[in-house]
Amino acid sequence: MTRYTGDKAAVAALVQGHQVHRDVYIDPEVYRLEMKHLFANAWIFVGHDSQTPNKGDYFTTMVGDQPVIQVRHTDGEIYVLYNRCPHKGTKLVIDRTGNTGKFFRCPYHAWSFKTDGCLLAIPLKKGYENTGFDQTDAGHGMKSVGAVMNYRGFIFCRLAEEGISFEDFFGGSLSSIDNMVDRSPAQRLEVAGPPLRYMHKCNWKMLVENQTDTCHPMVAHESSAGTAVRLWKELDMPEGTPLPPAMEIIAPFTSPYEFFENMGIRTWPNGHGHTGVHHSIHSNYTEIPGYLDKLSATHGEEKARAILGENRHNTVYFPNIMIKGPIQQLRVFIPLAADKTLVESYIYRLVDAPEELTARTAMYNRMINAPTSIVGHDDLEMYERAQEGLQADGMEWVNIQRLYDPDEDFEQESVLNGTTEKQMRNQFHAWVKFMTHDMPAREAAE
Repeated sequence: MTRYTGDKAAVAALVQGHQVHRDVYIDPEVYRLEMKHLFANAWIFVGHDSQTPNKGDYFTTMVGDQPVIQVRHTDGEIYVLYNRCPHKGTKLVIDRTGNTGKFFRCPYHAWSFKTDGCLLAIPLKKGYENTGFDQTDAGHGMKSVGAVMNYRGFIFCRLAEEGISFEDFFGGSLSSIDNMVDRSPAQRLEVAGPPLRYMHKCNWKMLVENQTDTCHPMVAHESSAGTAVRLWKELDMPEGTPLPPAMEIIAPFTSPYEFFENMGIRTWPNGHGHTGVHHSIHSNYTEIPGYLDKLSATHGEEKARAILGENRHNTVYFPNIMIKGPIQQLRVFIPLAADKTLVESYIYRLVDAPEELTARTAMYNRMINAPTSIVGHDDLEMYERAQEGLQADGMEWVNIQRLYDPDEDFEQESVLNGTTEKQMRNQFHAWVKFMTHDMPAREAAE
């Protein structure tokens, strides 16, 4: 019997009100249990429907450690299927994207399946007559995930057959997706090219926590953003000279603690939350000519101004994505091992909006999230130092106590000081909830 497998109480005990045990970051067994329970019971981001616009289009990715295919069926609907043949387990698709036509065909034995997963044909099918094949799992074709939801173009799935509904899982947090989509005059987004991909030698939760950590920018990014600001000041430009776009993007990373305290943090149940309730690092970008007029034609000027006035910084959708509505970006933190995470950073085009917005978004992504980013490497250095430091035996617990209230409620929406660590505690509250949801008090060791 291993330490945590089959022990619901032991898993729950890894999270206390103000601290979490280091094993949640470094223990391979905890990671394996996350893949089996957490990523099965929660609703996980798969992709965007603009990545599979035509019938037969597919996109492959991972949900936890499960390979899946997002595919548009002949009826126009999007399905999410496990990427394996029900015969011998062969991966059906190895390309990231493509078009399979009307069916998938296994490269091993030529079994074929409709794009909704139903079995289409088997060579020499008479060999299965009178064997009971039609009653087997293989006889029903490719396996679909437990549930799928297309919310305003964003595809989510729940691996588990039974569990929390999409609406109950996300609740009011969907307002961040709404705001991002509503910024399009056509009320539609499109993925703008492939994502930037960046490997990190650290646990996936470190990256998720950092999205609402507002006490690190002025410290960790002093060498990058701070240097850029200093060099700009040394140019001694005339008073009133507008900041160039690159400086508009990078300068706010050096904002003082007071800026982040006053911006506020909102938390929602089930681990979701966002920084930037009142303002954010995206609040003072230069207005794009003609954009407000286009948006007003869709919403009316009052609502258009309200949409653009909502400048949420980072919205975390538990467990493993973050979106930036004001610049139409999504980052997905794909766990590969207890100490290895692949980050994919997508940008979206606002359909019918000025292309200057897409250009600014692409610039932000390159400057902040690319493997070549000076800002991104500040964070990478901290993650990898933490992953190494947590091996030290002197202390076993990680402190997340800033502005802690022993009576704080995670089942209600709240708005708090922008430097609180409540959103981190909120994530771990959800971590315990969905890790132990289907875990018996004791299950047989595997």
